[in-house]
Amino acid sequence: MREGSLEAPVRHPIPWRDEAFWDAVKLDEELRRVFDICHGCRRCFNLCDSFPRLFDLIDDSETGELDSVASAGFKPVVDACTLCDMCFMTKCPYVPPHDFNLDFPHLMLRARALAHRKGEVGRVEGALAQTDRNGRMAGRVAGLANWASARGNSLTRPLIGALAGIHPDAELPRFANRTLVGRAAEAPEVDRLAPAFGRKAVIYATCFANYNNPEIGAAARAVLARNGVETAVVHPSCCGMPQLEQGDIAAVAESAAVVAGELGRWIDDGYDVIALVPSCALMLKFEWPLILAQDSAVAKLARSTFDISEYIVDIARKEGLADGLEALEGGVAIHLACHARAQNMGPKAVEMMRLVPDVDVAVIERCSGHGGAWGIRKDNFDVAIKVGRPAARQAIESGKRYIASECPLATLHIAQGMELLAGEQPAPEAVAHPIVLFARAYGLIE
Repeated sequence: MREGSLEAPVRHPIPWRDEAFWDAVKLDEELRRVFDICHGCRRCFNLCDSFPRLFDLIDDSETGELDSVASAGFKPVVDACTLCDMCFMTKCPYVPPHDFNLDFPHLMLRARALAHRKGEVGRVEGALAQTDRNGRMAGRVAGLANWASARGNSLTRPLIGALAGIHPDAELPRFANRTLVGRAAEAPEVDRLAPAFGRKAVIYATCFANYNNPEIGAAARAVLARNGVETAVVHPSCCGMPQLEQGDIAAVAESAAVVAGELGRWIDDGYDVIALVPSCALMLKFEWPLILAQDSAVAKLARSTFDISEYIVDIARKEGLADGLEALEGGVAIHLACHARAQNMGPKAVEMMRLVPDVDVAVIERCSGHGGAWGIRKDNFDVAIKVGRPAARQAIESGKRYIASECPLATLHIAQGMELLAGEQPAPEAVAHPIVLFARAYGLIE
């Protein structure tokens, strides 16, 4: 046996169609095996709240070891995992190919999947995970929905909190009147003289960019057109990340089949695939091939998918970028989103921003604390703010004019953390995604 972290981590397919995967006794045995290894290592204590909960659970037990901990106490540990994958990708010395074969996030997923099968996931949680449906409904009455969900609305936020279990102080995403797909016909003119002319890319809108912040997609299309790339926009279905967080693996597989079928036709016509949000790119590139390991359409999609920042950097390296980038006064602090890091592609958002002339870039490599829908829940919001406080503090102390993350939810959460920390001090302007700043550097948007 070799010591861990000396080889690249390897992830195994998720055997969710095998009966052994759903065996509660076998699951408990695996939880105990892994938790005992984690207890003896503790390298992940500062990543998320799962590990402090686990270590406190063991330390406060009768023997101070796992043997005196009842399995009923494991649920808070499972619930605190946000599936960010940072323990697997950056900390754990015992991931495969190590003989210990430890994959903490996917073990937490297995525990949630069994809970989902048993009907232990509440209706509210399930409803919040229906991001496509929620986006379509709220978008029809965007003004009313945004008014009702605003933090300062003392009339409706208590009701939302009571019905949906959302913390009254949690900042919620706003909804757009027109979706990104609805604006798809308004394609910017492609620069035929740009070095990358001839490339074609279909943009997978993602739920957030489609329903909440189409500016991300508009900025991406403008930058790509300036660089000679023809684009189209589609959104066949949600990527299933919200369902994955709930343990509904079958629903994720359904979404994967729908989206892979639609995008496969574009790939066959010579288009690259771009996902605008890193969580969705992670699903297409890595999670779907582990859930549907034998599906050729999913495998083809995984090979053809790029994160938007990754794609811009790829153009810069292979063809060179079109002229016209101008300096962004005041500098930029870039937060490295966990699901961008989990793609194991390097800090592409930082690389992209450093292509802007004379730009002053600071890097924030700490968790935002949001964790999808996890951080807005009543029971989690205070912990989410605490976990994200170092990132918010670094953003303020960077002295930069702008703060951005490839994860727009992380940007939202860090902005709220900055608001709580800054007081009367000036804080950076929060921008939904680095591609928006890149479009500003080109003078394509205000």
